Amino acid sequence: MSIQNLIIAFGGVSPEHEVSVITAIQAAMALDKNKYNLTPLYVSKSGRFLTGAHLLDLESYKNLSKLEQESTPCTFSFNAYGAPVLLETKPTGFFSKPKEHAIDAVLVAFHGSDGENGHFQGLCEQYNIPYTGSGAAASAVGMDKYMAKQFARSLNIPVANDVFILETEWISNKKEILSSIAKLGKTVFIKPVHLGSSIGVTKAETEREIEEAVETGFRYDDQLIAEKAISPLIEVNCSVLGDYNEAKASVCEQPVGKEEALTFEDKYMGDSGKGMASASRIIPAPISQALTQQIQATSVKLFRLLNAGGVARFDFLVNPKEETFYFNEINTIPGSFSFYLWDKSDMPFGTLLESMIGLAHKKHRIKNGRVRSFETNLLSEKAVKGIKGLKGKG
Repeated sequence: MSIQNLIIAFGGVSPEHEVSVITAIQAAMALDKNKYNLTPLYVSKSGRFLTGAHLLDLESYKNLSKLEQESTPCTFSFNAYGAPVLLETKPTGFFSKPKEHAIDAVLVAFHGSDGENGHFQGLCEQYNIPYTGSGAAASAVGMDKYMAKQFARSLNIPVANDVFILETEWISNKKEILSSIAKLGKTVFIKPVHLGSSIGVTKAETEREIEEAVETGFRYDDQLIAEKAISPLIEVNCSVLGDYNEAKASVCEQPVGKEEALTFEDKYMGDSGKGMASASRIIPAPISQALTQQIQATSVKLFRLLNAGGVARFDFLVNPKEETFYFNEINTIPGSFSFYLWDKSDMPFGTLLESMIGLAHKKHRIKNGRVRSFETNLLSEKAVKGIKGLKGKG
């Protein structure tokens, strides 16, 4: 088997930038170097596309300014044969040609905002490059907590009651919105719609706390959700691997935090350099077999009907006393690719990544096996004459 040229894309303009870096470097360490030739594609916090071998060394990120100076600007392009390449754009000499990195697939390791929300996936579609994970549509829905909950509601999957808060409406109609939030119950959680990793999420009880939580949330997003707190509450997560035709669920976990709901610190600050893999968790989750199977089946159902792909993680709010659960959100690119759940499901990290890459190629083959253009030239001389004939009509 020939060695695949794999681009690892990570970083991005997102509050979850550092988490993405950790996920990418973890994946690079887990991949078999006898099977993959790795090229990093790092998107800086300012949005620059950069490459360089040092970008897969965590130590390099101690000084981001120096990191950018030592990196080479790059972009997607097509070579002389029409194949997509990662093109280094830094001039190296008057007569020298820019270096090209061949692309067999892209391992997408972004988290949050630009990168996980479908924008980068759309770029890969434009260049007809195989890429891991969900497509642009599923990624966009998954990144939008409110839209994802509406999708779950349409399938009669239980979700916690909520109130949608738009910044412009909050400015002009605060009292009415606060009144709607009060109807949710004594305790609510205020969440940015388009972020993950618990960034900007605040628990609130009094009206003043709610107002402060909303103002905090608007620092990150112009759309928020106020959500009824489930009590008693534990969080239970389940990962799914596959595509629409064949998907399977991992074991379930209960992530454990210091607070009732997990914070960014609970998820990522427990052991520097290990991302989600360092968070405290109980695997398998301490819930009944029946509830475990319901959550796994619901995760697979949502994954398939969203037309998600690769690996995703589904987060649920569970009332262990009543054995009820509520869909909370989908992470189309979960931290550390949820390898810790698949490791406990008898699938090592390297095997998980190879499965994701295989699914990327499968999706790409199916896409390119369809008719992608109609063999007629509407701009032929006859057609142009027809268009000219329409002038002055209508």
